[in-house]
Amino acid sequence: MEVFYQRDLVTKEGNGRVPKDAYVVNVVAILRGTDYPNSHVIMSGDIDSRASNTMDFEIDAPGANDNASGMAGTIEAARVLSKYKFKHSIAFVGLSGEEQGLFGGAGLARYAQENEWEIVGILNNDMIGNIEGVDGVIDNRTFRIFSEPTPANETEQERRSRRFTGGEVDGISRQLARYIHKQVKTYMPEMNPMMIYRLDRFGRGGHHRPFNDLGFAGVRIMEAHENYNRQHQDIRVEDGIEYGDVIEGVNFDYAEKLTSVNAISLAGLAWAPPAPKNVRIGGAVRPSTTLAWEESNDPNVAGYKIYFRLTTSPTWDSFVYVSGVNEHTLEGIVIDNYYFGVAAVGKDGNESAVVFPFRQIRR
Repeated sequence: MEVFYQRDLVTKEGNGRVPKDAYVVNVVAILRGTDYPNSHVIMSGDIDSRASNTMDFEIDAPGANDNASGMAGTIEAARVLSKYKFKHSIAFVGLSGEEQGLFGGAGLARYAQENEWEIVGILNNDMIGNIEGVDGVIDNRTFRIFSEPTPANETEQERRSRRFTGGEVDGISRQLARYIHKQVKTYMPEMNPMMIYRLDRFGRGGHHRPFNDLGFAGVRIMEAHENYNRQHQDIRVEDGIEYGDVIEGVNFDYAEKLTSVNAISLAGLAWAPPAPKNVRIGGAVRPSTTLAWEESNDPNVAGYKIYFRLTTSPTWDSFVYVSGVNEHTLEGIVIDNYYFGVAAVGKDGNESAVVFPFRQIRR
């Protein structure tokens, strides 16, 4: 793998959680793709921890779950997947400065944009090792996938168009979340993925957000039941309650499961052909719906799946498979009652993420 450091200088001025000017350094390891080396699927963890006082950089703050668990998962996924070859590149990254203001993610997102990376999506892993929630629930199978509904940098024209055509929950990050959900239901049916229709937890943030800000697909993968006594806390005992993010609070079997969730999602996306481009839709005032897209020049593309679902369904529930064409009409399927999307299917069966048709067919 190609390993390098990416860094940016962050100054104290204007940053309330930065006690002194310092370089925020990210670690990047790229498993270069064979067919699309500039197309990247990213898995990230955070190289950070904090105490009760964010500005206290001297007290012991091990950060075992937040976020050594995500970082360990990223390293383990890199170890396993590096034994294989993939069409797209996979980047395994350790991002710094998350607790201070998402500086590492912002720096790498800018780097990717400036270097014209194509990003299939980023899977941000932040706290993947706790099964004992402060709500009293113990659950070693359920986890959350956070995703925002539409890109943060969409244009006003795109927003106005969506008002009349739909797609309020069908942005690229939401499609990435659905892809992960489907991979888990297919290959790890014992797990219970929860798609959370939020950018992140209420009023909080994570390192996928800077990528979302620049228009890249990104989600956060994490435990379902958090234990706030073990987050952002000085190590201590008060009234019989143990506080602090220590290693005894990490369930390694659960962290292994969520690492596997990442591995099967990364592999599926990196083996799949590129997602269809220029996907369009038509069918107003007709008893049928037509989807059209740009024909791929990838010889490994076997065909396409045209997915559709009821507008209230969170997942793509039905599909029609076609090959040798770049347009297809679904007879008897009224456009008003469903949402639609198209995915490319490789000869090995791996699929791209679904592309939602925000553009209409104009003839």
